[in-house]
Amino acid sequence: MLILALDTALEACAAAVLDTDAGELLAQEQLLMKRGHAEALMPMIARVMQSADLAFTALDRIAVTVGPGSFTGLRVGISAARGLALAAKRPAVGLTTLSAYASAIVGQSGSAPVISAIDARHDHVYFQIVGGDGGQLVRPKIAGIEEAIAASQFGAPHLVGNAAEILAERWPKDAPQPVSVDAQPAPDIGWVAWLGAAADPATNPARPFYLKAPDAKPAVQKPLAQAGSS
Repeated sequence: MLILALDTALEACAAAVLDTDAGELLAQEQLLMKRGHAEALMPMIARVMQSADLAFTALDRIAVTVGPGSFTGLRVGISAARGLALAAKRPAVGLTTLSAYASAIVGQSGSAPVISAIDARHDHVYFQIVGGDGGQLVRPKIAGIEEAIAASQFGAPHLVGNAAEILAERWPKDAPQPVSVDAQPAPDIGWVAWLGAAADPATNPARPFYLKAPDAKPAVQKPLAQAGSS
């Protein structure tokens, strides 16, 4: 199976092509950035596909991170994945950013739980907790940092995500201490590709996975009659 994986959810723009039969990435590229995903993504995809020496019609599916993350970044990646999937007549699948973070550690962590966490600002994080076997302990949610830290009840965890360091700094001294702290600015694009290969397109659509409403809201327009009379 050939997978094109895309990630623009956080502070990186990344693309990769995975050949599951060969068990390797044929090409990959990542640029760290806070803005500019819209301008960077399509040229990056073109370079990755050229490096893999593949036509888009040779792909079996397209995988993309769907959140939590930047609302603007998510729209860029999801729109690109949907457009390419439509043009190539291939399915597009969506993977949560939290699961992409956790997947790099699950299986290597023994019995220790894995807390993947993304900075939601205002002293809140998006987070989820899975066991060392990948079983879900706490579903993805947005909560205050103190609630996320209460996960110490599950034992000494692996912390991963762009908010991993935030949790580590606030971790109680009398609680089981984190086994590791991996403050990646964005998930590994290779794991996004592998998750995309395993995902069922019927239950993992390429659409935004939001855990809160946008911070910015559109201005309310006055009714035409009211606007004309003012």
